[in-house]
Amino acid sequence: MKYRVYVLLNKLEMMNKNYYRLVCQLLFSALVCPLMISAQSKPLQVDYLIKDAWVFDGFSKDSVKTDIGITGDKISYIGNSQKDKIKGKQLINAKGLYLSPGFIDPHTHTEADLSAKEKETRANLPYLFQGVTTVVDGNDGASPYPIAQKLAEWNKNGIGTNAALLVGHGTIRTKILGRNNVKPNESQLEKMKELFGQGMKDGAFGMSTGLYYAPGSYAETDEVVALAKVVKSFNGIYDTHMRSEGTDVLKSIRETIEIGERTGIPLHISHLKLSGIEAWKKTEEVLELINRTIDSGLKLNANQYPFTASSTGLSAATVPRWAEDGGRQALLQRFKDPVLLDSIKKGINRNIKGRSGPSNIVLYIKAAPEFNGKSLTTVAKEWGKTPEDVVVSLLEQYSSPKIISHSMNEENVQAIMKQPWVMTGSDGTSGHPRKYASFTKKIREYVLDKKIISMTRAINNATYLTAQTFGIDKRGAIKVGYYADVILFDPQTLKDTANFDNPFEYAQGMQYVFVNGKPAIERGSYTGILAGIALKK
Repeated sequence: MKYRVYVLLNKLEMMNKNYYRLVCQLLFSALVCPLMISAQSKPLQVDYLIKDAWVFDGFSKDSVKTDIGITGDKISYIGNSQKDKIKGKQLINAKGLYLSPGFIDPHTHTEADLSAKEKETRANLPYLFQGVTTVVDGNDGASPYPIAQKLAEWNKNGIGTNAALLVGHGTIRTKILGRNNVKPNESQLEKMKELFGQGMKDGAFGMSTGLYYAPGSYAETDEVVALAKVVKSFNGIYDTHMRSEGTDVLKSIRETIEIGERTGIPLHISHLKLSGIEAWKKTEEVLELINRTIDSGLKLNANQYPFTASSTGLSAATVPRWAEDGGRQALLQRFKDPVLLDSIKKGINRNIKGRSGPSNIVLYIKAAPEFNGKSLTTVAKEWGKTPEDVVVSLLEQYSSPKIISHSMNEENVQAIMKQPWVMTGSDGTSGHPRKYASFTKKIREYVLDKKIISMTRAINNATYLTAQTFGIDKRGAIKVGYYADVILFDPQTLKDTANFDNPFEYAQGMQYVFVNGKPAIERGSYTGILAGIALKK
């Protein structure tokens, strides 16, 4: 009897549960569903609706004519806005325009500009007018440090583009060893490791080396490997200006590959080139070596600027490294020793020949503009001196003279550019048009005019490939949920106007440049905002 009562009570309880469940379902259908249907039928509103653009998403093979919505700092919609009843607070008619992710420059020297007092300088306009929305700095082994301090400064003061940092090997080496040609002992190497580790914790995306430059040139491969292992533990990248881009370029690439094989770190060769007449014939060997390495499974790629001339410091280009041991003051002291000076001049002569001769080395000295545009040959004739004597005199008078070195050929530039693993990078420095023109020149000249590569390839190699290589999250592609770094340009009017005679001219043709959802360039003009942020790995 008690058992039957228990079963009956249990059934009543279950019936009550079902009853309440049924009531809840009816209430949901009557009250909530109409609200959902109403919400679905109401047009979605975005901050900016870009209609009828030819969209290159950064990774697909072909462009698609579609509409893009931006809400806040993200891409919020991709599709047919009329069909989906999408409304925009601001409408941009992009008929005839190309839309792509904002370009990402993997190799710049923008730290001084981004850290300037003047707002317009911090706006990074040479890059914005090319469609570059993110720059990587700290290249060639030289970076600000501490990393966290510089990133915080940029965010506090405001910058025009996004900016990421690498930890410079030369910077860390100088902190521990000075600018001296010495090998670190175990304790010193541990201190260098600690500084690299802290830089990665602070948000750096990897390490850079300038093994061509002092003091990086004094480091042995084992030292670089030990530090690269630290960076690899933070999933960072190894970015390198190799020891040689001239006659020893193959040896330098093999050293880079060795560093990757011994550490597992992804490898990135900065401004891949063949510098000097003797190196030009090595193109096939260089490309074969790199392609074979990539096929083996090692992560390796490179960047390139679309010019046959490079730019660097006069001392770095001409003076033998042993003479720079200890820094500038030590070099000037060696100039006073007749025996050492004679040896230095012989080294300068060899290095000038390696850059295709003094007529192909053009001066740029900010403090002495009367030299700008003149070759070493021209100044040597004016002064009645040898090119080596000119170099020594200029280095005695000026602390940081620069040169533009016309030491590459067009055939090699195009051969490198055709490789799918080569991305665009400016290596932008004052006095060279590459700072103002690299990205637009590549599209104008090599895509639209000469048709060396496709538009899809050029955009991929300036956006998605770069973002994936450096681990820059949710940028470099047109995807819903990605940051709205978006550019719109007119292929008919896009052009680079900077050249070697007038290197400070802004590019033309960028109609809109959005940085984190805000229009930094609107209808071809700068809007005055600083929409960039300092990025952390």
